[in-house]
This record gives sequence, C-alpha cells and structure tokens, in this order.
Amino acid sequence: MTDGKSKSEMSEDELNERHASKMAKKKAARDKILATKTIEKGLVMVHTGKGKGKSTAAMGLAIRAIGHGMKVGIVQFVKGVWATGERDVLDKFPDHVTIKAMGDGFTWETQDRARDIKAAETAWAEAKVMIADPAYKMVILDELNIVLRYDYIPIADVIETLKSKPHDLHVVITGRNAKDALIDAADLVTEMTLVKHPFRSGVKAQAGIEF
Repeated sequence: MTDGKSKSEMSEDELNERHASKMAKKKAARDKILATKTIEKGLVMVHTGKGKGKSTAAMGLAIRAIGHGMKVGIVQFVKGVWATGERDVLDKFPDHVTIKAMGDGFTWETQDRARDIKAAETAWAEAKVMIADPAYKMVILDELNIVLRYDYIPIADVIETLKSKPHDLHVVITGRNAKDALIDAADLVTEMTLVKHPFRSGVKAQAGIEF
C-alpha cells in the first residue's frame, strides 16, 4: 500500500502502481467526457493574434486534410505576390488542393487603396465560390482578417456566408486583429501570442521559416 507515504518514501514498484492508478482514473474521467461529444460538423476556425504561426498552422491543417483524402481550397488575400515553400509543396497535389493567390501585398506596400479593395473583392468572390462548392471539405482564407480590418469587404457578408456554408465544410481564417463579429461566429479561435521574435533583433525573414 502506498497510502500515507510520500513519493520519496516509495519504491519504484509503488510509484508505478500509484501512477497506473492515477492514469486509470484520469482515463475513466476522460472517456466519460468524450462519450458526451457526439456532434460532427464543419468548423469555422480563426487564427489571430500578433504572434507568428497563424498561416503556418492553417497550412498544417491543409496537409492533414489532404492526408485524409479531403479536397482543400486556399485563397490568399495578401500573399499573392510572394513565392512560398508551402505553395510549392501543395501544388504537388493538384487533385486535392486548389490555391488562389490573389493578393497584391500588404496595403502599406501597395499604397493604393482602390487597388487593394478591388483585389480583396475579387479574392472574396473566389472564396464564396469555393465555400459553396460541395467538393471542398476545407477552405482556408489566408489573411482575410487583414482586409476585414480595413473594411475592404463587408464583415456582414462574411458572417452571412459562414452561417450558410455547407454543414460539413471546415473554414479556416487567418490574420491578426480578428473582428469581434467573426470571433463570435467562429467555433474555434486561437490567438497567437508574441513572446519573442528574431525580427526585433535584426533578423530578416528567411526561407523555410517565414515563407
């Protein structure tokens, strides 16, 4: 018996017995919780925050979906002007992935509001086509939050489109400064928190890390 003994007073066999008992109780509790989770549906997921990894996580979901034989649509609202490693990889799966790189760069780079709005509207129109297409099981709207922040497309239209999407379709939206209405409409929201970034120490964006 291990009752009343501290860990330092127990033998290895007693420690192992105690651990096995604790894990058995934890598993029983977890199994009980899992038994109540019966809903299966397409999720609206938002990756936001100032930290790095929002688009990276979305592309990881795309790879996971491909592994399950799912068709994925990706609309890039900002990064269309850049060559990226993930695009080169995903292009190797044309039967499973459609990528529309439709951005012209960040608005502070283009310095042309009318051009940015037109690019955002064109990308959103393409996104709505993908969302309505039952062939897609996941649609990633990369950096949509940026164009929403500048009100280049109406948030009301985005929310309505998400509410009327196919029941089994997963939609992933990335970009910092997610609007409250989008957060409220989402099933899953992850905020990437910036703790430390090499850019602040003078390290430039690098292949394989940022693109």
